[in-house]
Amino acid sequence: MARSGYTLPVFAAAAARGALLRLQGDRPAVVTLDLLDGQTAEIALESIAPLDERTALAITRSDPGDNLDLTRNTPVWAWVQLIDRVDREGPPLRLEGGEGIGQTAEGPAIYRFARSLLEHNLLPLVPPDRVAVVRLILPEGRDLAKRTSNEAFGVLQGLSLLGTSGISQPHTATDQLDASRDRLAAVLAHDRHVIFCIGSNGQQVADRLGLSAAALVPVGNWIGAMLVEAALRGAESVLLLGYHGKLLKLAGGIFNTSSHIADGKLEILAAAALRSGGDATLGRSILAKSTVAEAVQDLQRLGWSQRVLGQLAAAISERSAAYAQKYADRPLAVAVALFDRAGNILATGGPCDRWSIPTTD
Repeated sequence: MARSGYTLPVFAAAAARGALLRLQGDRPAVVTLDLLDGQTAEIALESIAPLDERTALAITRSDPGDNLDLTRNTPVWAWVQLIDRVDREGPPLRLEGGEGIGQTAEGPAIYRFARSLLEHNLLPLVPPDRVAVVRLILPEGRDLAKRTSNEAFGVLQGLSLLGTSGISQPHTATDQLDASRDRLAAVLAHDRHVIFCIGSNGQQVADRLGLSAAALVPVGNWIGAMLVEAALRGAESVLLLGYHGKLLKLAGGIFNTSSHIADGKLEILAAAALRSGGDATLGRSILAKSTVAEAVQDLQRLGWSQRVLGQLAAAISERSAAYAQKYADRPLAVAVALFDRAGNILATGGPCDRWSIPTTD
């Protein structure tokens, strides 16, 4: 059985909690964190030191388990300073992104789960007359970010503190499917409407759109199996939120989106262009491209992207609902939102009104 580990926000929160405890006179070697889901984590501190009477630095080291994660063994620093609380109405916790933490137009790339985890585990330690300034630092973050697609999603100069859970599940196929099923069951325990996030970028886009983290189910390539599982468990609707270059496979009846199973993305896109009224020349131009992203850029230049991607999104919605009906023998409404590498929603299909998703013209 593959070994699970913890996501990057857990190590950031552990370092910050360790630094706060040091300022209170404690010298912990291990920090206990509440992961917000009824579980706790014991995280070792690699180093901890006071810098002055109000400032401390603590270091942890990322361990994602048997997950293929580029942050494995990367150091995670938390610089924490207690300052006088002048504004009683202001927040007692101030989060900052230091070196190696990605920056977005809205500020440091510290997303909702990470913020909630930090607030829950740090606020009880902040004296009422103080404000805790917490600066999170990933010394290797800037270099590691070069191996990701973060810049395409507007995250610059570092990594995101991203995720919907503190547990880092291994990415072996069967373990990933089991983890997705467990998460689906947890969501359906309190909601009949679910959001399938396709890949970590899907989680970033969901957060940017303000979609409920409680409804998110990270899904790998097993989209068909998860649609059937959702229908069998009584879900009323599912929103498929994913990169257009992956989700468009569903319009061609390919419900395991692994490239090792089947590809045909350009052929599916070309067929959608023809169904949208395009001619053979347009279809051939799509097939001549190297990637879906290049083909979509060409469609945008020619003024065809809204028609073609809208047709694709509608086809994905219809075929996904039909797939769930066929194999679960139960109805399932399936909405679709397709985004590009910059995280812009290019097209939606199916019953999307519930989620109020804006599209990019």
